Amino acid sequence: MLHVETVTVGIWIGVGSRHEPLAANGVAHLVEHMLFKGTPTRDAFAISAQIENVGGHLNAYTSREQTCYYAKVLKEDLGLALGILSDMVQHPLFDEGELEKERQVILQEIGQAEDTPDDIVYDHFLATAFPRQRLGRPVLGTADVVESLPRAAMVDYVTGRYIPANMVVAASGNVTHEQVVELAARLFTDLPQGDATVAEQALYTGGEFREDRDLEQVHVLLGFDGVSNNSDELHTAMVLSTLLGGGMSSRLFQEVREKRGLVYSVHSFNWSMADSGVFGIYAGTGPDRTAELVPVICDEVCRLAGSLTEEELARAKAQLKASQLMGLESTSNRAEQLGSQLLTYGRVIPPAETVARLDAVDLAAVAACAERIFATAPTLTALGPLDGLEGLDSVTRRLAA
Repeated sequence: MLHVETVTVGIWIGVGSRHEPLAANGVAHLVEHMLFKGTPTRDAFAISAQIENVGGHLNAYTSREQTCYYAKVLKEDLGLALGILSDMVQHPLFDEGELEKERQVILQEIGQAEDTPDDIVYDHFLATAFPRQRLGRPVLGTADVVESLPRAAMVDYVTGRYIPANMVVAASGNVTHEQVVELAARLFTDLPQGDATVAEQALYTGGEFREDRDLEQVHVLLGFDGVSNNSDELHTAMVLSTLLGGGMSSRLFQEVREKRGLVYSVHSFNWSMADSGVFGIYAGTGPDRTAELVPVICDEVCRLAGSLTEEELARAKAQLKASQLMGLESTSNRAEQLGSQLLTYGRVIPPAETVARLDAVDLAAVAACAERIFATAPTLTALGPLDGLEGLDSVTRRLAA
């Protein structure tokens, strides 16, 4: 992207919370935090100050399947940025004093998540959909585990998983491929070796989780078995999610919010992972409207496959294609695509290929995908005053009608 003055560069690592040891839920996220706390040549302040001294910014995230460390800087500071990132990943100190402080930070983060019901309901949803599995455990971990994780657990995690076989260096912006290759060859010389980490096979089960809370709203998630990243139905499921609840013109928004005024927020989502996926619907409503809300959502789900129109199909595909192409204008989005796609597929997917796959989706494919997904065992999770919320058995009967 030689018309811009910046570069986004990062290290994408194909491990996350579903790759943690059973007794160490939260170690992936704790490691992410601790990598900002110092190396033999940079203390925690130097790591942030050296980037901010040149006007850049540094960040990271941990998900269930990936961890990423990235920086955005002016083009002339690419070497500095990748130098800091490579130092963090290869030479973390895991200082005991910093570790004790960072435990408290993450405990605050866990507490904040618990106080954000429209956020934490997703953790309960995955825990219910994938019970007793690594995929269903929270990325942040649990307070009791985070409080007790020893330094050795982090060292073992990094030594066994932060290896070349799991890693991609990606950059986008005013940069050439040759620049990144030369820097990577020079900077990444101290990585341990090993085979790529394989995740525990995911098995969608479904079920119900309810937690009565004294809240102003009831937060409801209704979900189903979805599609994996490698499924032939991936792009069809994306179209299905968009036309059902992906925008203001979607069926759920129009019926649930615009026509009935039952909610402020309602949307659907398609989460695809390496070997599994979930398709879900989120809505938040007042306790006095819950009894009406869930039946309306079930009705929309049940009638979808038999009432699709070419107009809404074209609109959903246009939304997805525009989102894909608009994202190409951002160096950060492009770098994210490069890193994630190389980890997921072993290659970069050209935008034209994605557009072609979306264009190939027709009404029959969406209808078949909807019928298959909505016939799977539902997952119902809810937080708030739940007196008006019917149970899973009743919801299952509605969906089967």
